[in-house]
Amino acid sequence: MTMCGIVGYVGNNSAKDMIIDGLKSLEYRGYDSAGIALNAKGKIIVRKESGVIANLEKKIGKQDFDGNLGIGHTRWATHGSPIRENAHPHLSADGRIAIVHNGIIENYLELKAQLKKNHRIEFKSETDSEVIAHLIGAHYKGDLVEAVRKAVERMRGAYAVGAIAADEPDKIVAVRKDAPLIAGIGQDSNYLASDIPALLKYTRDIYLIENDEIVIITADDIKIYDEDMTRVRREVMHVTWDAAAAEKGGYEHFMKKEICEQPEGIRETLERRLDDRGDIKLDGVELTKKELDAIDRIYIVACGTASHAGMQGKALIERFAGIPTETDLASEFRYRNPLVNERTLFLCISQSGETLDTLEALREAKRKGARVLSICNVVGSSVARESDDVFYTWAGPEIAVASTKAYTTQLVCLYLIALYMGRERGVLPESEYRRMIEELRALPQKAEETLKTENQIRELAERFCIKEQIFYIGRGQDVGTAYEASLKLKEVSYINSFAIAAGELKHGTIALIRKQTLFFVLASQDALYEKMLSNIEEIKARSAHVVSIAKKGNRRIAKVSDETIFIPQCADEVAPILAVIPLQLLAYHIAKLKKRNIDKPRNLAKSVTVE
Repeated sequence: MTMCGIVGYVGNNSAKDMIIDGLKSLEYRGYDSAGIALNAKGKIIVRKESGVIANLEKKIGKQDFDGNLGIGHTRWATHGSPIRENAHPHLSADGRIAIVHNGIIENYLELKAQLKKNHRIEFKSETDSEVIAHLIGAHYKGDLVEAVRKAVERMRGAYAVGAIAADEPDKIVAVRKDAPLIAGIGQDSNYLASDIPALLKYTRDIYLIENDEIVIITADDIKIYDEDMTRVRREVMHVTWDAAAAEKGGYEHFMKKEICEQPEGIRETLERRLDDRGDIKLDGVELTKKELDAIDRIYIVACGTASHAGMQGKALIERFAGIPTETDLASEFRYRNPLVNERTLFLCISQSGETLDTLEALREAKRKGARVLSICNVVGSSVARESDDVFYTWAGPEIAVASTKAYTTQLVCLYLIALYMGRERGVLPESEYRRMIEELRALPQKAEETLKTENQIRELAERFCIKEQIFYIGRGQDVGTAYEASLKLKEVSYINSFAIAAGELKHGTIALIRKQTLFFVLASQDALYEKMLSNIEEIKARSAHVVSIAKKGNRRIAKVSDETIFIPQCADEVAPILAVIPLQLLAYHIAKLKKRNIDKPRNLAKSVTVE
């Protein structure tokens, strides 16, 4: 099972150089090995290495290793250890076919047994991906396209596969099912990749490859076919964002850069949707009063960080729009036969737009008749293409695996959607609408002010980086913030952290409190102020250490806490956007002190394209 980057090149120049460049551009997705296969004078030559891509580059630097057609891959190990033998590309038994693969082949053990029995094949790796190379090889009779088609007919799972054959030195054949894949258009050359940054140095014109499509790439042409081998005419997508947006811009880590980009991301997400009068425009999403009144339930479905945004979205939609709303984890949604029908609005949230659990939940909802509205950061992603309506976050490329600016811009999108729905339905008073618009418009500046807590956060990190466990608690909308803050710390520092609704403390978790247990207490909700005071008191009574996050001027919270981080005064409803920022910084600085790989934490990848 693999889930990192694919790159391919066919043209008149060195494939080796382009593929190395492309693989480096995909480093942010996480990897532990990499490799290249070239068709050089009718022979497939493979070089691969474990560890960083620089190891691979060093290995091939002084060798006679070149050709005008090749494929490359960065691997993130989930099936088979991160060793050279498990790295891609994988070869067929006769060494005449090479493949790279992202995804998972669910029936690989069955296929492996058949290949061993019927073709006496000896496998050289522990991966499911090697099965694909042998399967294509078993079907190869001089036509790579046909061999790939026959192999795919026997494969179950998710995959983006790129294949080359020694006997066909002019083409790359690729196929996609539930894993991202694009083809890039060059001059006297064309490209294959799993993600746009891999190609930006070479082209900005791409084709988005859809599910069950086969693409044939030569130096002169890119041909796309559906599963029946009917030619597909695809509109060219021109990438407009700057490649520099995917660079660190002077910051030591992408995560720090992206935390600091949040004021601008919030501003961009807002201002694109608000006209001069403060009226919300949903980028072409048409949700009329009649359509909204016909909705009897909304499901917000997502994974990880996006699911924490969904927790906030539930409260916002029920408060402002008055529509019953449920949140669910995408990984669980379709396995419990959810009560979804044509009166359901399915709202899915995904940073990458390629999260497979979210995609499958989306598809299940569509099968049951729901209308699908997605919040996404990647134009042209699978979630975006398969939704009825898309609301983009406009956060810009997010490179660090641990999401920060995507989360806060997802929250902004949820505020806008909830306010729009409430106003359209006539259940939100105009005065309340105007109050919230003003609160939202003040957020970019207040986010800038919140970032100034960094010196205090850095000092806390220096004292607390030795902790083995940390608790985060809150009430109301602070609960979602607690979950997100805890996840950030786990992701980048590897500290065992816990998040819990404060009212649940006494129902078991309080047994874990002892002297100097560290609690971060989210206390940004004025409406629940007295309740949070009581929670702090019960924690302090057990000699724990309390750091509270509260609005400026909240002296009572400061008095009962050991330390307090203050955020600007704001409405309770928008406080989660500001309250999470110091805790993102805390996770970052603790991870930095512990010398973690902050942008590429162990065992994590940016786009989770397998279940």
